[in-house]
Amino acid sequence: MSSLDLFLWVIFPYICLTIFVLGHIYRYNTDQFGWSAKSSEFLEKKKLKWGSILFHWGIIFVFFGHVAGVLIPKVFYDTVGITEHMYHFGAVWFGGAAGVICVIGGALLFARRASVKRIKMNSQFKDWLSLVMLGIVVIVGFTNTVGYTASGGDFDYRVTIGPWFRGLLTFNPDHAYMIGAPIGFQAHVLLAFVLFAIWPFTRLVHVWSLPLAYLKRRYLVYRKMSPAKNQNVTKR
Repeated sequence: MSSLDLFLWVIFPYICLTIFVLGHIYRYNTDQFGWSAKSSEFLEKKKLKWGSILFHWGIIFVFFGHVAGVLIPKVFYDTVGITEHMYHFGAVWFGGAAGVICVIGGALLFARRASVKRIKMNSQFKDWLSLVMLGIVVIVGFTNTVGYTASGGDFDYRVTIGPWFRGLLTFNPDHAYMIGAPIGFQAHVLLAFVLFAIWPFTRLVHVWSLPLAYLKRRYLVYRKMSPAKNQNVTKR
């Protein structure tokens, strides 16, 4: 095990995760007004509609697919009776479908930003960076799912990448798990950590701004004013 392996699979992930955490704290304390997605809907709406819907729904299912495959140990599936064939069937077909939806949505958003003049003029470097990095991470991951797993590859990330990543979270990573992983899976993991590192400094922070307060907010009732009252208000 070389020093490069130690850096790539232990030191580098912790550097990225540290930037991820501290960067969000710094951004929140210094730029709360910029803590948003900076919606460009008022500049162009039709192309945004389908691109945003497809990308966000796709990325949500991709996220939960990663939770199921990486954070949940394989022994859990064995215990509840989910066989390897059943799991990989779901990972390939449902995960592949989510990946396709996500890629199409991301492509539409990228094309919109590149083709609509007003949006292009109002785009910053960090907007392009986050969109491109998201696209690369998703495409590399999708390629692994379709090009390797679906073609009969015998690599099981649940018994390699899964234990390694859970070890990172418990501060006990074993980088030996990652050394023998296919290059495509290694690239996907490293690119994902680069994405984590730039996350706090881009519009991706809006992920943490879920409007949960709306769930308990009272309804606002609007009543139409009668013509007589409307005339009195106008005279005043």
